[in-house]
Amino acid sequence: MEEFTPEVCHRAGQSRDPRFDGRFFTAVKTTGIYCRPICPARTPKLENCRYFLSAAAAQDAGFRPCLRCRPEVSPEFAFWRGTSNTVSRALALISEGAIDSDTNIEQLADRLGIGERQLRRLFQEHLGASPISVIQTRRVLFAKQLIHETQLPMSEVALAAGFGSIRRFNDTFRKLYNRPPSALRRVAPSGAEIVLQLTYRPPYDWDAMLAFFAARAIPGVELVENGKYYRTASPNALIEVAHAPQRNALSVKVRIPQVSGLATLVARVRRVFDVGADITTIGDHLARDPMLAPLVAKRPGLRSPGGWDGFELAVRAVLGQQVSVAAARTLAGRLVELTGTLGTAQAVPHKLFPTAAEVAAADLDPLGMPASRRRTLKALAEAAVADPKLFERSATLEESVKRLCSIPGIGEWTAQYIALRALREPDAFPASDLALLRAAANGSGERPAPAQLLARAEPWRPWRAYAAQHLWNS
Repeated sequence: MEEFTPEVCHRAGQSRDPRFDGRFFTAVKTTGIYCRPICPARTPKLENCRYFLSAAAAQDAGFRPCLRCRPEVSPEFAFWRGTSNTVSRALALISEGAIDSDTNIEQLADRLGIGERQLRRLFQEHLGASPISVIQTRRVLFAKQLIHETQLPMSEVALAAGFGSIRRFNDTFRKLYNRPPSALRRVAPSGAEIVLQLTYRPPYDWDAMLAFFAARAIPGVELVENGKYYRTASPNALIEVAHAPQRNALSVKVRIPQVSGLATLVARVRRVFDVGADITTIGDHLARDPMLAPLVAKRPGLRSPGGWDGFELAVRAVLGQQVSVAAARTLAGRLVELTGTLGTAQAVPHKLFPTAAEVAAADLDPLGMPASRRRTLKALAEAAVADPKLFERSATLEESVKRLCSIPGIGEWTAQYIALRALREPDAFPASDLALLRAAANGSGERPAPAQLLARAEPWRPWRAYAAQHLWNS
């Protein structure tokens, strides 16, 4: 924790400055509890405190979560971002349920293309905890959030959070909180829907995010209405996302028949709405550039929207080649009508975006687009069927782009756009994008060449994706 000495952390805790929420956790030796920097409890003396980079590190050291400030709803932030792409990729896999056991760390290391020992070393260096501890802590804190914010039966909470058995669930909570999980329950709204709060570090430009999705909403699959975003998430599952600015959070309502997929759905919402971005740090960095400074000042909470599914986003990118956003949306709607399936019954939206296998097997002639682009769509679908890991981040951005460009019809612009939206590469930058080139001209009338824009964007690294978002919004 080089930039946060104990003295700095203590002052941040005394001020309860929300800008530090999620950056570190304060553990109190005399009580055995760890807290967020914004905890309303009286600030303990400096000599009684220890500071940790992650909740997992604090729990590894024997501290239990505070019941007042609730670390489980702290904005997600990681000091590894921009430092260790490997840890970033690992956490993305963990959050989306790609690892079937918290003890199978070798499986996780294999998927990342490194050794298990190297993975453990990186986690310890950047998070202060082992991969197993991170997985287990995420599970416990997600379960605690479900206990606080929903009326799900304890058996379903255990299942949704990924506990192998009710007994293990109960034993974990008794050990950590000295009480059964049911004793932590608060009164929650009744009903079949699950409502969770996903906190972010302000500011958050909700209007820009909603406008982005409204312009691209696929008919039948997505809907933006009355300041909310809706979409079919899986068969018989529907999500609704609204803004709760008074809580610095997004309010996510989920209708899902089987809670075992809940954690993965929540992780996807976090990714799509870029909840975990350290937007202040990113903005401060980009504002050093005279061209970006006024754009950042105008929209300081601008985020980088993600894609719900890697294949879906890639299809959108192909459909959008050399056409307008509105035209690409129309083509996506036709594709859903042609190959998609029904999702949630008696709901709007009510359709599912087609899978790679469905697109690969479909006759795409009725889409009404050039044959070359239909061939690209087929090649993309076949590549996704052949390689289920096609839309996982590689060790570097360059490797991700190279892998995508190996698909016939996928060029540099499309690959960079897929990397930006689907792979969540914060440094992805489609420099040949006409809108970016026009924005970079900055009223001079002389549009730079892509190579010139790339050179201009070099100081914006490692957050060129956010610079692109500001230029697009300008």
